[in-house]
Amino acid sequence: MREMGFPVWSRAISAKGTVKAALGSVNVPVVCAGVNVMPGDAVIADDDGVVVVARKDVADVVAKGEKRHADEEGKRKQLAAGVLGLDMYNMREPLKKAGLVYLDDPEDD
Repeated sequence: MREMGFPVWSRAISAKGTVKAALGSVNVPVVCAGVNVMPGDAVIADDDGVVVVARKDVADVVAKGEKRHADEEGKRKQLAAGVLGLDMYNMREPLKKAGLVYLDDPEDD
């Protein structure tokens, strides 16, 4: 399936085949891997995992995801430019107050 360009995720293997002589169901609640999935819910998957987002929350989750992606892109650029995470997250002073001793502290120069 992946060779054909279709992403595939599986929790288990089942040798049961489908039956074409009977009608199936569409737009009904299902349970997948122990999670209730309702019609209209968004199921998002990548190689790290799968998440189900309730239909009513999809727009909010998309907006928050886009914001996080933009924020992370900005942080990647700062890190690539040589900014230390220690400084980007303003952790130098709180760690110093907690007793961390810096061996190469630019503030001591």
